[in-house]
Amino acid sequence: MSFPSDQDLSTIGLAPAGKGRVLLLACGALAREIIDLKKSYHWDHLDLQCLPAIYHNHPEKIVPAIETAVENQRGAYDEIFVVYADCGTGGLLATACATLGVKMVEGPHCYSFFEGNDTFAARDEMTAFYLTDFLVRQFEAFVWKPLGLDRHPELRDMYFGNYEKLVYQAQTDDPALTALAKSHADRLKLRFERRFTGYGDLSTTLAQL
Repeated sequence: MSFPSDQDLSTIGLAPAGKGRVLLLACGALAREIIDLKKSYHWDHLDLQCLPAIYHNHPEKIVPAIETAVENQRGAYDEIFVVYADCGTGGLLATACATLGVKMVEGPHCYSFFEGNDTFAARDEMTAFYLTDFLVRQFEAFVWKPLGLDRHPELRDMYFGNYEKLVYQAQTDDPALTALAKSHADRLKLRFERRFTGYGDLSTTLAQL
């Protein structure tokens, strides 16, 4: 099965929209996880539309894109659910969703809901840099190059000097991804920690739909 590219705004579904169907408007960085959950639990009533994953680095683009997508799809679905947490929008996404009359994932960001919002909040980790499965795979495109570290590695201390460790939140048990995540920690000169989170609150939230 192919996954949406970072530039796609496409819908993945198993049947035409209609009575009882729910549209998930999601960050492209969550596409693989949502598709895996759909397949595992036979959630055939859920369709998936992904916004570009690069919005992870540009949260100011999230709210306008969600507003447009909701207005474009509202008439075709009984329910639309936004699979973003706050994700750096400073509360603007929650306000927009309330205005639009749609619900969204609770939490400040995906690192929190993957681990479980209550568990993540209790850790109160201010010196940890987090990677998910997606970000481990896309480290060059989403971390290294956007921060200019490919051209100016000396910027490492400016960006990461106050971090103590890199925490890899593993959604899947993949030794190759773990090794890759460890290599990213080494490049950033951070202590490495792996936590198997699975899908956390993402799974329980979608199950309620």
